[in-house]
Parts: sequence; C-alpha cells; structure tokens
Amino acid sequence: MDKVKFGIIGIGNISTFHAKSICELAQAELTAVCDINPEAFLRIDAAVRSKIKCFTDVETFLNEADIDAVIVSVPHYSHPDIAIAAMNAGKHIIVEKPIAVHKREAERLIAEAAKHPELVKSLMFNQRTIPAHKKIKQMIDNGELGTIRRINWIITDWFRSQIYYDSGDWRASWRGEGGGVLLNQCPHQLDLMQWFFGLPCKVRADVKLGKYHDIEVEDEVNAYLEYADGKTGNFIASTGEMPGTNRLEITAERGRLVFEDGKIEFIRNEIPTSEYCRHTDKKFGICDNWKCEVRFEDNGISAHQHRNVIENVVNVILHGGELIAPMEEGIRGLELGNAMLLSGLKHETVELPLDSAEYAACLDTLIATSRYHKKVVAANDSGDFTKSF
Repeated sequence: MDKVKFGIIGIGNISTFHAKSICELAQAELTAVCDINPEAFLRIDAAVRSKIKCFTDVETFLNEADIDAVIVSVPHYSHPDIAIAAMNAGKHIIVEKPIAVHKREAERLIAEAAKHPELVKSLMFNQRTIPAHKKIKQMIDNGELGTIRRINWIITDWFRSQIYYDSGDWRASWRGEGGGVLLNQCPHQLDLMQWFFGLPCKVRADVKLGKYHDIEVEDEVNAYLEYADGKTGNFIASTGEMPGTNRLEITAERGRLVFEDGKIEFIRNEIPTSEYCRHTDKKFGICDNWKCEVRFEDNGISAHQHRNVIENVVNVILHGGELIAPMEEGIRGLELGNAMLLSGLKHETVELPLDSAEYAACLDTLIATSRYHKKVVAANDSGDFTKSF
C-alpha cells in the first residue's frame, strides 16, 4: 500500500475540513463518504464530490466502499457503535472527540478495540499538535518547572449564541448530546489537562445548567481538583462569556508559567520556592527571578491541526511509529469531564477513578426526566447514525 484510502462517516461542519485535509496529503485519498442525509454531501467541494462515492447507509458503506480507514464524525452518542462497526469491518479509525458521552461507553469501545491489534486507532485530539502545547508538555516532562503546585485554567472563550444551539435538535440536550460545554467545547482542554498533569484523585465542581442559554445542559463550570501528589487545580469553562478568556497558569517550584494569547511566559525563580522558604533570613519579599518569553517554532503547524492528526495516522498505517493521540487515551479527559458534571449535579466531591455505572445511571435519569423542547431553526449536523445499521 502506498496510499491510504479514507472514508468519512457523518458530513457535518468539521467533516468538510477533514475532507480538505485528506485531499492535501500526498499519501492519502478520500474515496467515499456516508451520511443519512443526502443533502449533507453538498457541503463537500463539488470537484472532490465528483470523484468519491456517497452512501446513506453505514453498513453498505463499510461493506462496499473502497476504503482502508474511516473518520467517525457523527453525534456523540453514536461514536462507539460506529467505531466498533468500522473496526469489525477491518478499517483503521479516527474518532472525533469525545471518544464517547460517558466513561462506561468509552470502556466498551476500548474493550472492543483491544480485539483488533492489527488496526490503527486514533482520536482527533488535534490540539496535541499545537507547538505551544507541545512545548508546555516538554517543559513539564523535562523538569524545567520543577514540582507543580497549582494549576489554573480559565477557558471561557467558547462563546456560543442561542441560534447555534437551535441549529440542531441534538445539540445541548441530554438525549442528543449528553452534556454541554464539558462534552462539546472542552474535550481538548480536558485532554490537555490530563496529558500535562495526569488525572486528579478528587473533583468538586459547581455547574450551571442553561445559565446563559435556553438549553438544559451545562454552559458554565467551576471545578476544583485535588491530585494525589498534593497539587491542586482550578478549571473554569463557559459558553456564555464574550470575549472570554483562555489562560493557563502553572505555579511550580521553579516559578510561574502562563500561556495566553498564543504566548508562553515563564517567570523563573533563581532559587526553588521551598528551598528559599526554608533557608532565607528575610521575613518578606521573594528571591530574584527572570521573566522569559518561551520561544517555539510554529511555522504554520497550528493552522493544520486536524491535518496533522490525519497525516500521523497515515504514516503509522504505512510506515509504523507512534500515534499522537491513541484512541484509548480519550477515556481520561472524558472521565475528568464526567466527574466534574457528576459532582456539580450531586453537590458533592467525586473521587476518581469515577464509578462509570453511577454516571451512566445519572445520565439515564436526566434523559428520562427531561421535559425540555426547543425549536430547531436549521439542521446543520448529522442525525443518529445508529439507526442505519
């Protein structure tokens, strides 16, 4: 094989970018797409569309399309079933975030994936390819920051209008999406939180359901995290603030790192904090420090985040190597988000590992008791693909 033939299941907004990315790669080719709504195919560039086959049934697509790999880009609840069907058909997979709506479904998908060691299985965690994020990860892993004491991440630049939520009947509902800002907007940051710092052992969160929008799911979250090694964290997210903030602050032994507006600033202590605290003869003040702007090369990489993941999968299929975002790792950020929501709904501290059965039961109750109905003004996303096989 000298080229990987791709198919895409679910032609919503993001899939048009995936189609374009595949066409830009020399060792990849888009050969087929699938959506239960035939009008969705019109979102794909006409020149590309003329060269591919279009299917409206998943089973037929998997059996008849000339494809080696599948990008699963359907509403959240359908991710596990579609990915499992693709693997059972012998296809490599890239699953859009999140891996599933809740941890128990992610566990089911991962268990099925383990039965297919011959296949490459990735998640679309494209933000792991951003050079700034990779630099922060490198600085943490090589000990440049020293022991981390506190993390504060404010991600409130996810503003969404009411018409956004009204654009699909699956959006912002327990039955259709399974959650709000934690499940739709923040999976990347939740993944980066665990990628950078690991998972906490305890979570206490306050969540607001429909605070800023006419929706039934959470559009504001304030979470406090405790880690086994003693560090603490704060995670704040919202889709109701404009212009909002995206600021990551890491306080550590060697100083303070801030990532905001695409820049990494590190105020580096001359003497580690705990050492200075124990040995200084001064009652006030701090030790000398340096204010540094951390340089990293981007060279347009951030502009092609999704393509970077697809290219990585292509290379692993053709030549071997390591995945940027193994699908199995998707359960970690999902578990963190599930824990935040469960804590907020119960008004209690939740311990990790999360009881996946408890969370699944909680979500089932929310779905069963929901009386929420909203007017849908436009259908911009694909429907329930589990109905097609």
